[in-house]
Amino acid sequence: MNDLTSDFIARLHGAAGPLRIRGGGSKDFYGNALEGEIVDTRDHAGIIAYEPTELVVTARAGTPLAELEAALAEHGQMLAFEPPYFGAGPAAETSTATIGGAVAAGLSGPRRAAAGAVRDYVLGVKLLDGEGHVLRFGGQVMKNVAGYDVSRLIAGSLGTLGLILDVSLKVLPRPAAAATLRFDLAQAEALATMNQWGGKPLPISASAWHDGMLTVRLSGAAAGVAEAAARLGGETLDDAAAARFWAALRDQRAAFFAGAEPLWRLALPTTAAPADLPGATLIEWGGGQRWLRSGAPAAQIRAVAAKLGGHATLFRGGDKSAGVFHPLPPALAALNARVRRALDAKGVFATGRR
Repeated sequence: MNDLTSDFIARLHGAAGPLRIRGGGSKDFYGNALEGEIVDTRDHAGIIAYEPTELVVTARAGTPLAELEAALAEHGQMLAFEPPYFGAGPAAETSTATIGGAVAAGLSGPRRAAAGAVRDYVLGVKLLDGEGHVLRFGGQVMKNVAGYDVSRLIAGSLGTLGLILDVSLKVLPRPAAAATLRFDLAQAEALATMNQWGGKPLPISASAWHDGMLTVRLSGAAAGVAEAAARLGGETLDDAAAARFWAALRDQRAAFFAGAEPLWRLALPTTAAPADLPGATLIEWGGGQRWLRSGAPAAQIRAVAAKLGGHATLFRGGDKSAGVFHPLPPALAALNARVRRALDAKGVFATGRR
């Protein structure tokens, strides 16, 4: 294990311009245009503390995500938000993704609608702010929040609020059983079906619709999964095929994500109607996350998303000149600016990315 905190502080104090925090670079595509000198966190690595009976793990930012998840798997546990790996190669083990990058990106995988988002599992962070001060927020227990929960605010900040030194995360036991079912359904019917199932006591841990096919994963106790599978029907995928499907969806290796056409991420109410936009669609999270491959103007896509009660992010590719993220309402934009000034008054970190 390596602790490079002192090196990071020296780098920050000697910086002549903005700094860009970077782990494995697996998410360099995400966010606004990259800027600033790179601060590489990969050598600041290692699992600091892990007590399986307490369901908590603490690791330095540069710890490879695959290494951390392998350590959890040895004890039958997991990061329930299923962080995506991205990067080159067909398997997670070949990715350069780090746990610091996973938290900073704030991206969750297929299980998010059932288990919660990255921020829901962040118990505490040790952060280096723009003045070179080491700050601690939260802790290593489930309830340890006084005032504003800054540790969870770091999730999704893309390194613009400070450098994550280490992070404490809640972990969960792996489900005892799982089954993946498939159904031939049109988009509107699939959305209605997912919302109907969402109101029932079914152990649905993931869902995805694309090109007339709804795929649903059940997870939990063996008896509960078997009962739900029999109740819902559909075609059952074998375990190996199911594992490949959900991993490819999580890491965007499925055929839908291939190609150069801009990829948009629409966050909408699950009950929202199909978006009236040109392009191909893939739907996750029971209808709450809708991926769109489209060359339509950003203003058009964001207007449709807003009309449906949500917002749109230019996730990958396309013209970023209009901004990657949906503009914040004035009140939230002001609050965001105050938080940035509190943690990085001099703008040392490359704040334009988020």
